[in-house]
Parts: sequence; structure tokens; C-alpha cells
Amino acid sequence: MHWTVAASFIHNPAVDGDWLLPYIPGDRHQFTIVPHSAPLANWHNQSSSVTGYQRWLRYLNQGKAAVKQTHGGVITVFPQLASSVGMYQQLYRKPVPIVAWLFNVGKCYPGLRQQMARLSLRTVTRFVVHTRRECEIYSRWLGLPKELFQFIPYQTADIPMQYEENTTAPFLAAIGSAHRDFTTLLAVVDKLKLPTVIASGPRSLAGFDIPSCVQTPFGIGKQECLQLAQEARVNVIPMRSDPLITAAGQVTIVESMRMGRALIVSRCNGAEDYIIHGETGLLVEPHSEKELAAAIELLWQDEALRNRLGQAARQYATEYFSDEASGAALGNLLNAIADSSQVELSEVWQDQPHQVSSQRNR
Repeated sequence: MHWTVAASFIHNPAVDGDWLLPYIPGDRHQFTIVPHSAPLANWHNQSSSVTGYQRWLRYLNQGKAAVKQTHGGVITVFPQLASSVGMYQQLYRKPVPIVAWLFNVGKCYPGLRQQMARLSLRTVTRFVVHTRRECEIYSRWLGLPKELFQFIPYQTADIPMQYEENTTAPFLAAIGSAHRDFTTLLAVVDKLKLPTVIASGPRSLAGFDIPSCVQTPFGIGKQECLQLAQEARVNVIPMRSDPLITAAGQVTIVESMRMGRALIVSRCNGAEDYIIHGETGLLVEPHSEKELAAAIELLWQDEALRNRLGQAARQYATEYFSDEASGAALGNLLNAIADSSQVELSEVWQDQPHQVSSQRNR
């Protein structure tokens, strides 16, 4: 079966790679990558979390091309492209299956955003989410059957260990921006007086009084973040718990585990799907200064525990959070869709067909 693949992080396939396609077993499926018109910007350096007009225009153009070029189905990565493809699929009345991979909207807002999401995504064949809790959340938000949502863990390629832990000047590292609870983290490290590096964006740290023991290097790239994670004695991912948040922190969690780092994560936003408490990392209650401080002090002082957790995390991540594991899962999903006698879109097309054209100016 032929699939077009639309991912915003693939601008030049020769440079950006083929995503999970080389890890899909067998030769039953053929793929055409529809590149994004511009390189993906660094999320940490963005001034706003809202997708702007120019970015939406690029998503729409990429989605349009993916629908036009496919001879079978479309695989999208990120919700904006799923919406774009869903809209053009309905506009062209081309009932091709759509697999919406890495479907994470950050927050499920009501009102106009919800209405537009329901319209543009109602013909998606399968949503792939990276936490179990999202299956129920998105099912309610989009008004779609829960069976359309499938949990497959977030994955990343193997990350070479290029740096040793800094034992001369040990420090704590907190990397990432999405829904981070820097209020609690800063209060804890200020009390403990532990050297800390927070690699995040200016928007995420705006308004905070930064203690003297904390460094906040802005504008650094991916490789610098990985170096910090590898050199740190302990990695911490403090997250805010909010009913509107769907999932957060999975990218940093998986990368840290792939590097075999001792990890402390807030027990919320789907972290429980990745961290086995006491085996592959430590989970602490969100917003709890007491629990976070105790976990940091424990790992800071216990080298044997850090090594044990880190090694177990790396082994677990290799088995479940690798490109190989996700490629196999994607292949199984595509096989199941191809085996279906027909794409189950007939009822959707019969409902309110005149509404399709109203989405042109979304």
C-alpha cells in the first residue's frame, strides 16, 4: 500500500532522514515523503506557544500536497498536519486513510479550537498518542470513539554517550520547556544550594527570580542540551499538573533514559507510562517541594542507586522507546489498516457534506 508522509521536521530528507520508515518491517508498504517548506524552528526559542499564520500556511500546503500525491493513505506527524490533511481530504472528497502519529495538542481548549478540531479531524482513521491517558482525553474532546486512539510510546534513536559525568563540579540538570514546574524546582534547589543548570526557553522562565546556584543558558541547541544531560549528576523533569494538559515531558524523559541517566520526574501528564518508580527512575508528586527535595538528595548522595537506575532506564528504553520498536508498531498499524476491507468513512461523508467547503479559510 502506498503512503505519503508529512512531518514538519522533514524539510530535506537527505539531511533530516527518513523518520521511522527504515524500521518498518517487510516491503508491503511504499512511502513518499512530502517535505515541509522550511526547517523546523527551535521550539524553546519561540516567543509564543500558538501556531502563527505563516506556520499554519506551511502546514496547509504540506497537507494539501500529501493528499494529492497519495495513492493509498497519509501518515502525519503532529496535530496541525493531521488537521490540514483531514481538511483537504474532505475538501477533495478523497476517502483515504489517515494515520495521525504523535497526536499531542498540549492543551484541549474548548470553544472555537475544539469546534475546528472536530471538523478537520473527524475522518482520521487512527490517532497515535504517546500516553495512555490521552486516549480518553481526545476521545471526549473530539467526540470520537476511543477505539480510534492507540497508545504507542514516544521513541528516539540511540544517543551516543560522548561525555562523562562531571565529578569535579557536579550539577543538577533540568532540560525542557513544556509545562515545566520551575516554581517548585527553583524553591527546592535554592534551599538545597545545589548547582543547577536549567536549559529552557526565556518564555518558560520569564518572571522568576533565579537563585545564585542556578544557571540558565538561553539559545543553546540540541547537542548542548544532550551534553548537559550526560554531564549532570542527576536529571530532573519537574512538571505542572493541570486538567487541561494532555501530556508533557515525554521527549526529555525518553532521551534521558536512552542515555542511561538517573532521572526524577513528576508523577503526572503521562510520565507513569515511561518511568517505573524505583526501577528506571524516581517519580514524585507534582508541586511537592518535600518529595522533590528528598528525591534529589537521595540520588545526589547515592552513586550506586544512580548507576542502577540509569542502566535499567537505558535497557528499558532500548527495548520499548527505540526507532526499531516504534517502526515495528507502525508497521503493524499500517498492516491492520491495509487488511481492512474498506476505510470506514462512509458514515462521515454522508453526514453534513456541505460543511466541507466552510473549512477553506481555517
